Amino acid sequence: MTGNVIDLAIAVILGAATGGVVNGFVEDIAMPIVGYFSGGADFSNFKYVLTPASVGADGVAIPENAIRYGAWINTIINLLVVGFVLFLIVRAYNRVRKPAAPEAPAGPTEVELLTEIRDALKK
Repeated sequence: MTGNVIDLAIAVILGAATGGVVNGFVEDIAMPIVGYFSGGADFSNFKYVLTPASVGADGVAIPENAIRYGAWINTIINLLVVGFVLFLIVRAYNRVRKPAAPEAPAGPTEVELLTEIRDALKK
């Protein structure tokens, strides 16, 4: 049981470290490529303004109320790129990992052995 807990702890720590590496790859390498092919569009500024920013009668600034659908589009693109990168990592890992050892050929069962002994004794 202790071995399993230690394995799980190591997996969580490595998962967090791998998450940082994958996020860095997506933000610093993949997203600029996506931006290049999308014409340099930055979706984070897209929004639908419900009420614009204004100044109230008492001089207090009222911020705008907007639906920021561009940030959501960026999040969706980020999710797709992260998923693709993780797919590539897992696929590469599976290629490098040693294949499972083939099972040893199964011998005769206990019933078969007893049947052979019975038949040999009859002769």
